[in-house]
Amino acid sequence: MSLKTPAQIEQMRPVGRFVGEVLTSLREFARIGMTTNDLDAHARELIARAGARSVYLGYHPSFGAMPYPGVLCISVDDAALHGLPSDEVLKDGAVVSIDFACELQGWVADSALTFQLGTTTPEAQRLIATTEAALDAGIAAARVGARMGDVSEAIGKVGRAGGFGINADFGGHGVGRTMHEDPHVANLGRRGTGQKLKEGLVIAIEPWFMAGGDGYVIDPDGWTIRSADHSITAHAEHTVALTPNGTIVLTARD
Repeated sequence: MSLKTPAQIEQMRPVGRFVGEVLTSLREFARIGMTTNDLDAHARELIARAGARSVYLGYHPSFGAMPYPGVLCISVDDAALHGLPSDEVLKDGAVVSIDFACELQGWVADSALTFQLGTTTPEAQRLIATTEAALDAGIAAARVGARMGDVSEAIGKVGRAGGFGINADFGGHGVGRTMHEDPHVANLGRRGTGQKLKEGLVIAIEPWFMAGGDGYVIDPDGWTIRSADHSITAHAEHTVALTPNGTIVLTARD
């Protein structure tokens, strides 16, 4: 577990602010009839303008069938995580999750949001609101002296109360000089268990829920994770830093 000094946490503020600004811009930019490649191209422009570097582009862990081809993960409807930018056209009512991480001045931040494009439905809006509420609950539980299980239980409790599917295989993680550091932050857990949370810990907390069951499948591309029953999904994420004076949300959006 890599712990950051107060000075290093201050150094992470610019990248956190930038990641939040990019996600806000993408939400405002998205239109019915666009492709997910159009959103990716917009993000590339913002990255270049800021002198930042994508940590997604070219990333190739063992499970990916290819190096990652975009700067965004854009997951639509039943796609929950790691959706590849493509020529997929965004339709009215699409549930769109955008996950974005980048490096600026040697530090990384990671965040995600979900929104429904055009016509909204009660089912999707409740799923999105519940996922955001679970993120808030996880952040509230993430404090110096708590346990990782406290964070995981807080997230899972909100999701289960909403009646949504949850899977703990993919979740949050440490963030710092690289996109993925220890520890893993599961979306299901038990209070009072797991690692003790210490001052200087910086983690990405990211609940993702499915409107149906807990199961998921992975597309042949090795990246895109979908709900097994093809129910709609939602994903929310912030990078947060634990300090003696409270938890700082580095990727907060206006």
